[in-house]
Amino acid sequence: MLPKKRTAATGEEGSSKQSKRVRPGDSSALAAQQCDLVMGGDGGTAAVPSDVEIDEDLHSRQLAVYGRETMRRLFGANVLVSGLQGLGVEIAKNVILAGVKSVTIHDSGTVELWDLSSQFYFSEADVGKNRAFACVDKLKELNNAVNISVLTTELTEEILSNYQVVVFTDSSLEEGIRFNNFCHNHSPPIAFIKADIRGIFGSVFCDFGPDFTVVDVDGEEPHTGIIASISNDNPAVVCCVDDERLEFQDGDLVLFNEVKGMVELNDGRPRKIKNARPYSFTLEEDTTGYCAYEAGGIVTQVKQPKVLNFKTLEEAIQNPGDFLLSDFSKFDRPPLLHLAFRALDAFCAQEGRFPAPGSGEDAQALIAIAKRLNDSAGDQKLDNIDESILTKFASGSKAVLNPMAAMFGGIVGQEVLKACSGKFHPLFQFFYFDSLESVPSEPLSAEDAAPTGGRYDAQIAVFGRQVQQKLENAKVFVVGAGALGCEFLKNLALMGVACGSGKLTVTDDDVIEKSNLSRQFLFRDWNIGQAKSTVASTAALSINSSLNAEALQNRISQDTENIFDDVFWGGLDVVINALDNVKARLYVDSRAVYFQKPLLESGTLGPKCNTQMVIPHLTENYGASRDPPEKQAPMCTLHSFPHNIDHCLTWARSEFEGLLEKTPSEANAFLSNPQEYKSSARSAGDALSREMLERIVECLVMERCHTFEDCIVWARKRFEDYFVNRVKQLTYTFPEDSTTSSGARFWSAPKRFPRALQFSSTDPSHLSFVASAAILRAETYGIPRPVWVLDPKQLGEVVDKINLPEFKPKQGVKIVTDEKATNLTASSLDDAAVIDQLISTLDDGTKSLPTGFRLVPIQFEKDDDTNYHMELIAALANMRARNYEIPEVDKLKAKFIAGKIIPAIATTTALATGLVCLELYKVFQDKGVEDYRNTFANLALPLFSMAEPVPPKSFKHGELAWSIWDRWVIQGDLTLTELLEWFQAKGLTAYSISCGQSLLYNSLFPRHKERLGRKVSELAKEVAKLDIPPNRKHFDVIVACEDDEGEDWDVPLVSICFR
Repeated sequence: MLPKKRTAATGEEGSSKQSKRVRPGDSSALAAQQCDLVMGGDGGTAAVPSDVEIDEDLHSRQLAVYGRETMRRLFGANVLVSGLQGLGVEIAKNVILAGVKSVTIHDSGTVELWDLSSQFYFSEADVGKNRAFACVDKLKELNNAVNISVLTTELTEEILSNYQVVVFTDSSLEEGIRFNNFCHNHSPPIAFIKADIRGIFGSVFCDFGPDFTVVDVDGEEPHTGIIASISNDNPAVVCCVDDERLEFQDGDLVLFNEVKGMVELNDGRPRKIKNARPYSFTLEEDTTGYCAYEAGGIVTQVKQPKVLNFKTLEEAIQNPGDFLLSDFSKFDRPPLLHLAFRALDAFCAQEGRFPAPGSGEDAQALIAIAKRLNDSAGDQKLDNIDESILTKFASGSKAVLNPMAAMFGGIVGQEVLKACSGKFHPLFQFFYFDSLESVPSEPLSAEDAAPTGGRYDAQIAVFGRQVQQKLENAKVFVVGAGALGCEFLKNLALMGVACGSGKLTVTDDDVIEKSNLSRQFLFRDWNIGQAKSTVASTAALSINSSLNAEALQNRISQDTENIFDDVFWGGLDVVINALDNVKARLYVDSRAVYFQKPLLESGTLGPKCNTQMVIPHLTENYGASRDPPEKQAPMCTLHSFPHNIDHCLTWARSEFEGLLEKTPSEANAFLSNPQEYKSSARSAGDALSREMLERIVECLVMERCHTFEDCIVWARKRFEDYFVNRVKQLTYTFPEDSTTSSGARFWSAPKRFPRALQFSSTDPSHLSFVASAAILRAETYGIPRPVWVLDPKQLGEVVDKINLPEFKPKQGVKIVTDEKATNLTASSLDDAAVIDQLISTLDDGTKSLPTGFRLVPIQFEKDDDTNYHMELIAALANMRARNYEIPEVDKLKAKFIAGKIIPAIATTTALATGLVCLELYKVFQDKGVEDYRNTFANLALPLFSMAEPVPPKSFKHGELAWSIWDRWVIQGDLTLTELLEWFQAKGLTAYSISCGQSLLYNSLFPRHKERLGRKVSELAKEVAKLDIPPNRKHFDVIVACEDDEGEDWDVPLVSICFR
């Protein structure tokens, strides 16, 4: 997930067992249908399957990005990847993990030792073998559902006609033009991609045909708004509630539904808007003759398909149009690289080889070709050619580097999936990239770039032998071995990091699950249940047997500082985060700052990723900027006034945990030590203690289940309580025509007036709730589950025999409506008396419990489809949604929201790790801040935004200067007076000194003056209870200072070396 700047990204909805059907007026579905027509057809092209069973356990994170419709189209696609060096295998890997129908890998060349710098499925034993055959078996292991085949013969147009997408990664311009012309004119068109990486330079060209339909340009959910008013005007003004800002733009099409009064707008016809504002917009329609608006209504953006007209490579090479930029400080770079790649193609055609690394003669020859091409370029002629860039381009042009292969493998892999599905906007049409900041400032000599006859020769050709040696001797800490961690370990092994005298330490406390396999490519199905770090490091070792790796299963936190101690951190050269949560990132960031170690940070969210370089004294740290806290729905909204499915699912998750985890846990706490529990409840004497005791009484005494039939009765009662009785009480307390104290309608937007449900054993949703609730209730009591509970007919017969008393609403019931309320449990004057009564009931009721009786608390687990957790949460949420006439969702969509699933795809992960590893080269060359790059990318658009990192905030007082990266180290076992004098000598007055959570000294406290003559180390041990390990020679204190004018100064952490 993204470490910061996160936005929601969700997939499409659909039935769990069948594909989405096209509805009248559904433009996105209609566009999807058009896309199917484009992708299906004649000439051997595979038709899109109309109904595909999707393995939701395996693809859950990917489904959260693409949705079922896109996945269905992917399952029908046949893809050809030509060229199986580093870039080709990265593309193939990402496409296979995504789950297309088939991938054919083509290569007529043989493996060279040179290839091992970037091709993770080659080994020394493969040298001399055909590249495609050398890696096909390992590619097959990635996804058993994808048919993978090999081609080693020369490609023909007839062969290409069998595929929807063809990718060329090692072809000449002449060959590319010939095959592209065929693909462009084929009926239907065959999507054509040509990609090349040459050292730290890369290019991509896409042509998806003369008329390619993009079904969904950005992958975001359609924006919605809750209507507050609509005017009878020409044009009409629509105002929405200020619950959330509208994200509409001028020219958007929107649909209206549930509008009361002005029902003419509920006709399902998309309408264009203008003058979009945060909470209002103008409707390009005359509503003066419409009925007056009364209440309610939802307005939803209609996402429009987009048709793109691609040019052929032959046309585009002469008139490339606008280039996709990645770094705005290099806005003039793409035209030069466009020329450079053409010149390189001409050089290779002329000489039959690539320019030699470090060869000035070859570089000049390439520059001469570039100048000739430029002179004949007409309107595309460049005014200036930077020969220094072309010299570096020529020197490393034969090299295929792993970080570049990973980065471009992610980009091109995503373009393949766009071509197969129409999901996300394609790259249109050229993209050029360079990472010149990564290479040594001075050109390499022929000697330094000369091959050594080893597997790192491609990397040496670009960076030289000195940088390679530093990489091999590096001591690196990779935190996390999930999706990012797998990619990092692969990259580092190929780069030779820690493959000499260095060491790579990787830690992760998690184990492998099935849902990991669709993107964490070092894992296989036979690894499920094993430790991630161990399996990943073993797999990395198979990529490069020289890797010195140690796998740990420890969570990185304050609790493991005895493992990751001062000696460990002090011995590191660089830290690479591969984490999925902000809390852990902040902790690692604090350690990196404390020990002044470079930290390379990255995160992903669906098609988006960002990278942040945290370099000592050069950049700000990760924790220097924080996202605002995510907006939380008020408690009263979740409990009584939901108006979207997210509210219903949040409530459902809360009820699940309360019923099945917290209440059984509290009951067990009571049973373990009844006297202590009762004493604590009486001491608190509040509403929360009363409520918890009520729950314990309910599960241990009043509604304790002995048989599965008891569990069925309990589940049926819960249905009546949640979806009937509570709604009747709410609408009794606040009738539909209620008004507020100001005279406004109580049930006005965003509130939705609820209706009680009528239980029916013939309604599958009702039975699903009863069955899943009863099964889980039985699990807490250790009651076996009978087979008949899964038979709707038998279950219905049992439920129909249950008679429940008719509910009668009560007067005087208080229902919280204050959005600022944090607790919905109302206190009363007799809480203490009620607690005494409940305790008495417990004492009497638990006497009959068997000795050692305990309940089994159930912790929510979203990824096990056999445990009925998501069945219950989906049923809870959907029945509540039905109460409030909110659209229901299937179990998969419920899992995404309630399970807080982070959307994830392999392509974005590969891109992020490739970008980070390009920055890693800079760390071992002591580059300046101007050479580092932070990146935000969105493959859906596509968008690449690279920028120089922000420097740390600095402070200056007199001759002192410091930033977050500084730590003032003072030698000696100082007394408190000596410490104060140290600061006084710097022109600062220390008025407060603390250690941990304890105050050692404050000038305002007279008694603290008695401590002035004592050692600070003694005070830390005595007052702060600081336990300093024998191997640690220092401890830290926080000092608050002011200058002579009384102005406070935020000084660095102070380390006192007392030993």
